Amino acid sequence: MASKVVVIRTSPATILPDYQRLLHLAEYEKHISKYKDTILKLNLSWNKFFPASNTPPWQLEGVIKTLLEDGFVKEKIFPVENKTVVTDPIRGAKKNLWAPILKQYGLTFIPLTQVEWTRYEFKSEFLKLHQIFPEGFEIPKMFIGKQIIHLPTVKTHGHSVTTGAIKNSFGGLLKEVRHYAHKYIHEVLVDLMLMQKELHPSIFAVMDGTVCGDGAGPRTMTPVTKNYILASADQVAIDTVAAKMMGFNPMAIPYLRMCHERGLGKADLKEIELIGENISGVNFGFTTKKSLVILGDQLLRKGPLKFLEKTALHSPLKFWAPMASNIYHDWFWYPTIGQHIKSKFKKTDWGRVFLNYKKRFKN
Repeated sequence: MASKVVVIRTSPATILPDYQRLLHLAEYEKHISKYKDTILKLNLSWNKFFPASNTPPWQLEGVIKTLLEDGFVKEKIFPVENKTVVTDPIRGAKKNLWAPILKQYGLTFIPLTQVEWTRYEFKSEFLKLHQIFPEGFEIPKMFIGKQIIHLPTVKTHGHSVTTGAIKNSFGGLLKEVRHYAHKYIHEVLVDLMLMQKELHPSIFAVMDGTVCGDGAGPRTMTPVTKNYILASADQVAIDTVAAKMMGFNPMAIPYLRMCHERGLGKADLKEIELIGENISGVNFGFTTKKSLVILGDQLLRKGPLKFLEKTALHSPLKFWAPMASNIYHDWFWYPTIGQHIKSKFKKTDWGRVFLNYKKRFKN
């Protein structure tokens, strides 16, 4: 049976009703029940606001508004995000305006640093997670048995070529030590799909492609306005369609191909039913690049500096890596290159939408 992915065009003037139309075209209530607990897994690549890096405020509001208008009760909706060695979910929720939007709709943001984590006996045979974490690993207890909606953006990623719905679970199911998984990122993304299939009765994704990220994702990218939004109950299929739109061959991306081969979703475009826009001629022409931080990480984990991996990344000296990342991203790139990009973005239609959100919640 073909998987369905809905793709529609949108604009700043119509974005909220367009998210409602998107969800209805995707028949999301066939997959997500208003009578069950629902996790909203946000996407935080950076504490700071930077276009395409994180779930934008209009994506979050569009989905929440639709859920509540369709009869979902706020007590059963749980917006969450986790920390990494370089991000903080509470700061990120404020900087990206999630916190005031959630407050307006009567929802409470849940940092996964503040919930109980537990061991879970998975039945699946993982490709790499047991090798990376031989002593086992914990997951958020609250994830068990709850349906989930992922809110990623369309962007490239220096470790995994592209990132989207599947990789959004990376930030929910593994603690901040998940950066150890970068060495085998494609296999780990397959493992995460296996985990989700066991944990969640249903999985759905709503992807924002209003402003997409090209280049050295998931942070130091070039934002490009594209005005698309996507939705699907097949995480592999929605990531496949996003990859195709960005200009990649989905089956040449290892994590998508391996998920397809294991029956975890569809990565062959011939097996995906596209609803909405005709995207046969869509090709953003994106290319994946590596930031200095990701390049250095890969040199240590898989490249000519591999002999230093244990000392640099798995010893008491390991603190230097997140410190170096923060210095590069927050103290160098963001105040210089990033601010120049943000200044240009503020003059775009979507930049003005973000500024209007800031004004709306100024008090």
